[in-house]
Amino acid sequence: MFDYNIVLIGFMGAGKSTVADCLSARYAMETVEMDQVIEERQAMSIRDIFAVHGEEYFRDLETQLLIELKDQKNTVISCGGGAVLRERNVDEMKKNGRVVLLTASPKTVYERVKDSSGRPVLKGRKNVKDIEELMEQRREKYEAAADIVVNTDNKTIPAVCEELIQRLREME
Repeated sequence: MFDYNIVLIGFMGAGKSTVADCLSARYAMETVEMDQVIEERQAMSIRDIFAVHGEEYFRDLETQLLIELKDQKNTVISCGGGAVLRERNVDEMKKNGRVVLLTASPKTVYERVKDSSGRPVLKGRKNVKDIEELMEQRREKYEAAADIVVNTDNKTIPAVCEELIQRLREME
């Protein structure tokens, strides 16, 4: 469909994985879930990678994977929520294709992640107020990295996918 990749960024719970699955199914695009690939390669969970090796090590793994992916086309790359925290990652995302920021309100994010145990960044902070503060800390980096922004609040996944594709076509 595109001669570039679609790189999905956004805070955890914004809908990156779900939207990636939808785009893959509807438009016959390959999907790469970065966190999943890293977990498989390291044979440990993201939480364990953070605990054993630290965040910097994890960000290095993200950078390496983004570098590997730039030769692919017509792929949806779903990045981890903190991937944009490293400027080098953002540079690699831009080389990979169009960067789409998915957003959601802190309340929506809370509802989507409250029952998840694999969110090391939210350890001891799984409430709307703390999520809002963390989102605000990252907002500037997300917005600076994004080519387009799509809000996912109160929308069906197919509607989000259609809006995303339409906005990308308008860029061409």
